[in-house]
Amino acid sequence: MAGHSKWANIQHRKGRQDKLRAKVFSKMSKEITVAAKMGDPDPDKNPRLRLAIKEAKSVSVPKDVIDRAIKKSQGGDSEDYEEIRYEGYGPNGVAVIVEAMTDNRNRTASVVRSTFTKNGGNLGETGSVGFMFDRKGEVVYPAAIGDADTVMMAAIEAGAEDVESTEDGHVIWCADTDLNEVSTALEAALGESDATRLVWKPTVTTEMDLESMQKLMKLIDALEDDDDVQRVTANFEASDEVMDQLGEE
Repeated sequence: MAGHSKWANIQHRKGRQDKLRAKVFSKMSKEITVAAKMGDPDPDKNPRLRLAIKEAKSVSVPKDVIDRAIKKSQGGDSEDYEEIRYEGYGPNGVAVIVEAMTDNRNRTASVVRSTFTKNGGNLGETGSVGFMFDRKGEVVYPAAIGDADTVMMAAIEAGAEDVESTEDGHVIWCADTDLNEVSTALEAALGESDATRLVWKPTVTTEMDLESMQKLMKLIDALEDDDDVQRVTANFEASDEVMDQLGEE
């Protein structure tokens, strides 16, 4: 899924992560609170919470923030969030999935709809673009962990489905329901991963030129800026040349 990894690179290059740090911490805390409230507050007994904590650590969320989020789930004052998925189209017909957690469904739907409209996209019905993605588990390791063959062997042993190895690192894919098992086996073989999460992996992609990518990034930035939105995924594909030009802006 080249589009996805390239998108992560732009975020990094543009320094958006620092600007959004407080927002990222708040989104991660919300996921941890919800996961702990839905299951056991002990991550060893709650795979979803374990993954949420792992993802939070991968973006440097401090331990006290994580502990506070778990504690909040056990108090009577934690809000009741519901998880909602929105699907729509962005510039150039690119498919966009927006995952949200909200305590006010009407507010979130209204903001997401107007964000799509203002940024050259349109919100569709649930299922309108979902068929272009598969729900998968994704485990990411740095290139330094070993060569492609070493990682491939470990992935096969762990029960993974596929591996993509590049100079940037290794991305290991598995069935969404196997993520906890596969990531645990990989950690035993390769050590701590950089990231372990459930993602929407495009099965088809839309080629984007520079102008379309600029518009798409504007849409994604605006969606991610909303506190109710946890994650945005788009099925774009763009050449290295386009990505380099974006990175220079």
